[in-house]
Amino acid sequence: MGEAVAAAEDTLKRGAVVVPAPQPSKGVASWAVDLLERLAVRLGHDKAKPLHWLSGNFAPVRDETPPAAGLPVRGHLPECLNGEFVRVGPNPKFVPVAGYHWFDGDGMIHAMRIKDGRATYVSRYVKTSRLKQEEYFGGAKFMKIGDLKGFFGLFMVQMQALRKKLKILDVTYGFGTANTALIYHHGKLMALSEADKPYVVKVLEDGDLQTLGLLDYDKRLKHSFTAHPKVDPFTDEMFTFGYSHEPPYCTYRVITKDGVMLDPVPITIPESVMMHDFAITENYSIFMDLPLLFRPKEMVKNGEFIYKFDPTKKARFGILQRYEKDEKTIRWFELPNCFIFHNANAWEEGDEVVLITCRLENPDLDKVNGTQNDKLENFGNELYIHLRPQPLFYFYGTQCLV
Repeated sequence: MGEAVAAAEDTLKRGAVVVPAPQPSKGVASWAVDLLERLAVRLGHDKAKPLHWLSGNFAPVRDETPPAAGLPVRGHLPECLNGEFVRVGPNPKFVPVAGYHWFDGDGMIHAMRIKDGRATYVSRYVKTSRLKQEEYFGGAKFMKIGDLKGFFGLFMVQMQALRKKLKILDVTYGFGTANTALIYHHGKLMALSEADKPYVVKVLEDGDLQTLGLLDYDKRLKHSFTAHPKVDPFTDEMFTFGYSHEPPYCTYRVITKDGVMLDPVPITIPESVMMHDFAITENYSIFMDLPLLFRPKEMVKNGEFIYKFDPTKKARFGILQRYEKDEKTIRWFELPNCFIFHNANAWEEGDEVVLITCRLENPDLDKVNGTQNDKLENFGNELYIHLRPQPLFYFYGTQCLV
């Protein structure tokens, strides 16, 4: 009886957490698609090209580590220090069928539990719907970002579509990797990747990690969820967005301190872009419409990577009041061409909005893929500062190291 009560209380704490229960299927259809894929890989994929993100310091660590207690400590851990440090990153459990990109890989959380002057290490995969299905098959089945180049990329897209149509793979619960970032809000630790919904992970008393499931905010979240939402430390609200390959290309959301997701606010931008991050200040949210574009036609026609930077287009920054119910009052500012993965901070000074961010000049995600250069070059990052909500803004740059 006590166990039943504890289970019920745990369910209440989970709120809108949905436990993924995908229904993949083996059989003749699965075998035939695998055979077709192997043939295409043999004919269309150059296995002689090294996959840099699977070697050296980036090599996968495929085995999980249960809580390893009593680690040697150099120096002293204060007994008042009590908590768990967690980080997540891509760590593919299975060898890829063909290509592999830095952004691919199953999310694995590495954690250090510190309590009573002792340290415990643990590592666990985030049990996504995607990982559960590949564990069922015993190998990689989902398309990789590293495959999305040239005609071969189109073929791999069709392979995933075929597996979905034949119900070999089940995408009911998404196909994200939860490999990019972690955030804590409303009593929940969430593992994030921008192509999916958040996964909620529970930290157990001994430091171990348990994936509880997907967070869909009582079915109010029907689009992707950025890997870099922002939590206001004063109001405990969370601000987030999702981007898409179909209109609306960007959707803004506010989540209250009680974990309630408010109505969506579509943000109009001309075409589908990679929008990896954004920023907030006390009164504003800042969106980045930057010309790293989703270009499937060019991928096939020109043999290019599916995301292509367009040096002829301007970079745009949109400033919107945080609690607006639509985009009518958003103000857009054009700045010199660039792409930005991450912002450092943002705040207000009088009538100015200050945004500090790392700027990439003419980025090439295929180079990040490691297929062109053995050694990555310094991208020449810069800092943007001072955007005004009024029709004027200041801009100047300062070099920073990568």
